[in-house]
Amino acid sequence: MLKGIHPLLGPDLLHAIRTMGHGDEIVVADANFPASTMGPKVVRADGVDALSITEAILAHMPLDTFADESAWRMEVVGDPSAEPEVCVEFQKLVHKLAGDFRVVPIERFAFYARARRAAYIVATTEFRLYGNIILKKGVVHPQELYRV
Repeated sequence: MLKGIHPLLGPDLLHAIRTMGHGDEIVVADANFPASTMGPKVVRADGVDALSITEAILAHMPLDTFADESAWRMEVVGDPSAEPEVCVEFQKLVHKLAGDFRVVPIERFAFYARARRAAYIVATTEFRLYGNIILKKGVVHPQELYRV
């Protein structure tokens, strides 16, 4: 354990978000997501749901304020206007921890294409359908580096 580090951030995930640069993206994927065949390195978060790991990531990683969009979720196939409860919760979490960002719905295959370009994919055991989110890392400002 370390002081000030969210306890769900194991060494692999902590390394992943630490090595990401401004504009890099990370996918938090549900249990049905084809994480191992997408291409980016997969960090396992077995036994953890997508909201909890997203909270852990956002506790330490800012979202990109220089981009028009910095968070995306997958649209419901056949009903793009639907918003599953897990996605409503993603939006609340992003607003609470990252600020005034909208979690933008994108079509399933567009989501997959974006995931293929991500720096990392976090494979969770989120069993709720559509429990996937992509987050774009922002800039950490010097005054945010240390808490004393």
